[in-house]
Amino acid sequence: MSAMRQRLRSIFGGSVGNLIEWYDFYVYSAFSLYFAQAFFPDANPLVRQLNTAGVFALGFLIRPVGGWLMGLYADLRGRRSALTVSVTLMCLGSLVIAVCPTYARIGVMAPVVLMLARLLQGLSLGGEYGTSATYLSEVATSQHRGFYSSFQYVTLILGQLLATLTLLVLQRLLLTGPQLEAWGWRIPFGIGAALAIFGFYMRRNMVETEAFTREAAKPSEHHPMRELLRHPKEIAVVVGLTMGGTLAFYTYTVYMQKFLVNSVGLTRDEATLISASSLFLYMLFQPVLGFVSDRVGRRPVLMGFGILGTLCTVPLLTALTRTRDAFTAFLLVLAALIILSGYTSINAVVKAELFPARIRALGVGLPYALTVSLFGGTAEYVGTRLKLAGHEAWFFWYVTACIFCSLLVYTVMPDTRRHSRIDTC
Repeated sequence: MSAMRQRLRSIFGGSVGNLIEWYDFYVYSAFSLYFAQAFFPDANPLVRQLNTAGVFALGFLIRPVGGWLMGLYADLRGRRSALTVSVTLMCLGSLVIAVCPTYARIGVMAPVVLMLARLLQGLSLGGEYGTSATYLSEVATSQHRGFYSSFQYVTLILGQLLATLTLLVLQRLLLTGPQLEAWGWRIPFGIGAALAIFGFYMRRNMVETEAFTREAAKPSEHHPMRELLRHPKEIAVVVGLTMGGTLAFYTYTVYMQKFLVNSVGLTRDEATLISASSLFLYMLFQPVLGFVSDRVGRRPVLMGFGILGTLCTVPLLTALTRTRDAFTAFLLVLAALIILSGYTSINAVVKAELFPARIRALGVGLPYALTVSLFGGTAEYVGTRLKLAGHEAWFFWYVTACIFCSLLVYTVMPDTRRHSRIDTC
């Protein structure tokens, strides 16, 4: 019983820190509609939004560096230490944005400082995913690894949901639109910096995983990057299974709020409410499908996402652009998120099960971060750019093509539940 309590406490500690990190990161997207003019004073609102989306993408470009550095650190010094450093960097990035002067006060230095803060957050988040996925997978029992590991995306979604709910509370209860645009957008970044201090405390008190402790006790002179390159098939699987899932995830979560305003024609308040309610229900599906993967295997769940995502993406996004009813839009977004759950609920554990313990955090984090930078981080920018060019439907087919490529990987990859390296390495 004591071992079970310790395991649950460790999972809670890792999950809470993950929640705080993702809240800090997503607050930028949730409030970008309000602070865009503070840093990019262009007369065209869509151009301002494009500029903020570009800075959002820059935060992803640094993620591979974070995945590399923090993955190395986690495999050499421990998962707990790496997760503690990660949440500290995120706190610093949020604090910088919260106090950053606007363009009207310091000119072009304002967007420069904003960009540097986002790069710092991207560095943190690049290391967070691989290390968090590794930690949660290693502390879970083999019979329930899919279920426990699914809480990485539960807390990821909850972080995004809390960012959206923060916006909703400020919009509906506390501040007017002009107040949000003038100074209210700073509040959630300040909250994020304060929450990160709590995350730092939680992670300092987490236990290290047995898998890392066993590996650290072995004499070894291996070079992590050289060792990682000895697993090209596993690297390719991580890239392939991530490509479609990450693009769909950032399309239906991060970009969707702007899409509902700019393409569907809903108000900002309606878009926020749809995002919050659909994300809450989406969050509840993660442990359900994680549990299912522990019974039927990982690959059938991934295949469900690949097939439905390939067939339904264009019809769902097209139907969204043609509706003007908020409830219909909510149902369409929810349907897309339920399909996406087949990827998000188990992708972390699948990647962790591919690699031996000595390079697990690096093996999960680096190729994942590279793929997210190329496809996930650019989703909002590509979608906005194609809309400006008058070819928004091309973006729908782009998402479909990437999901189809991932489906091909799901078809040929082994089922990692039956061939897991967590219990053997």
